[in-house]
Amino acid sequence: MKFLAITLIVHAPHPVTGVRKPTQDRFREVLDNALLAEELGFDGFGVGERHERPFISSSPPVVLSHIAALTSRIRLFTAVTTLSLLDPVRAYEDYATLDHLSGGRLELIIGKGNGAAQRGLFQVTPEDQWDRNAESYEVFRRIWRQDKVTAKTRFRPELKDAEVWPRPLQQPVRVWHGSATSKESVDLAARHGDPLFSANVTNPIEPYAELIRYYRERWEHYGHDPAAIAVGAGTAGLYAARTSQEAIADYRPVFEGNLEFQKRLGLEPVFSTLEDFVERSSALIGSPQQIIEKVHCYHERFGHTVLHLHADAGGLTDRQHRDSLELFQSDIAPVLRREIPDPPFSWGPVLADPVSVPADR
Repeated sequence: MKFLAITLIVHAPHPVTGVRKPTQDRFREVLDNALLAEELGFDGFGVGERHERPFISSSPPVVLSHIAALTSRIRLFTAVTTLSLLDPVRAYEDYATLDHLSGGRLELIIGKGNGAAQRGLFQVTPEDQWDRNAESYEVFRRIWRQDKVTAKTRFRPELKDAEVWPRPLQQPVRVWHGSATSKESVDLAARHGDPLFSANVTNPIEPYAELIRYYRERWEHYGHDPAAIAVGAGTAGLYAARTSQEAIADYRPVFEGNLEFQKRLGLEPVFSTLEDFVERSSALIGSPQQIIEKVHCYHERFGHTVLHLHADAGGLTDRQHRDSLELFQSDIAPVLRREIPDPPFSWGPVLADPVSVPADR
């Protein structure tokens, strides 16, 4: 099993103190967390893309390029690239450039994105967002694979023998499809034989398990080898401590602060108590053995081989956050790596000529 640390770069008041960091400090925290993830041995670091409050993750290529310059090993993910809002030509240019600068460490997770405010900002409607997402992806993947592209498009000017530069390093970049609630993203992934990444954050396990089951059905429908399927899944939070009692006690103020924040936004909480959150959500809060058992329970339903954890402290103290990640890597990750298989592909640059990139990249 592989492990990613992911941030959506939420820029909100601290759930316990109520203090919001300056924007520059919040970005510095993201960079520090990426360095920590590489230091501790995580396999990937992901940056989300949102274009509305309380997020400041509107430019993942810029953030990931900075992280690429500070790191040397860890793979760099988008989580997710909102292709329904983007011009696929411009998105290709940004990410092909980033891929070269990082030495082929880029992986994309794409999706239509969430949020009415960002749809309004880009004049995308609920009725056309799925068509935009599919069209943008079709054009994006063709540009990555073809030196010249001709494409009739609805949502951007048509392309005729278009050349887009730079030409790619990875041939092609691996693209995961982010899935939260809809069958459209699942079907698009299965149609192209691409891996799926289940959000698995907001709700209990059942709707996510159903979408993954549907993905496997559509994968076989399109004639792909079932052994080549790769699924990733998110988590709603992480706090590992030596005992369950310590984990619950330390995490309670964080949960209660987040609960109040949801209520102020007018959101109806899915999990109204910490005990329910620990029991029925995908959050990994408890002792190492409890967390190992919970990941196995989800694996039985999902068959996933990649897991993402929160890169941010999210209300924990910096010491608690680091201790939790260190405990995860020392006592939890080795067991899960041994007991759950890796994805069915090499975890590294996708290259036609493997010798063109140094082996340590």
